[in-house]
Amino acid sequence: MVILFDKINSTPKPISIKSDNILLDGFLTKSGYHRVSIKASLQGNIELSCDRCGDNYMFNFDKNLTLTLTDLISEDKDDLDIIEFLDNKIDVKYILDGEINRVKTSFHYCKECEDRDEDFEMEF
Repeated sequence: MVILFDKINSTPKPISIKSDNILLDGFLTKSGYHRVSIKASLQGNIELSCDRCGDNYMFNFDKNLTLTLTDLISEDKDDLDIIEFLDNKIDVKYILDGEINRVKTSFHYCKECEDRDEDFEMEF
């Protein structure tokens, strides 16, 4: 889903897109001359691999997302929640895929491993 930056105004524009069984549902709103804010929820289930035992399990994805989007190069080093779209097009699928990949590349433990305190060593 690609939306032109110029098509967003102060009236919230609803967005809804699904990827990898995760639904992004929310609004885009103009928040400044070259800024748009996105407020959305991410919900669904994705399969992850436990970083301790290697078993696959389903992870319940339920998160609120608040980001600032800009069509200029951002020099604000204090705000890391800014995404630049320099071609004047907001790619909502890119945002969703980025959030899914951020979760997939983090460390995760399945329910059995997150309660264990002992050291884990496996011999093959």
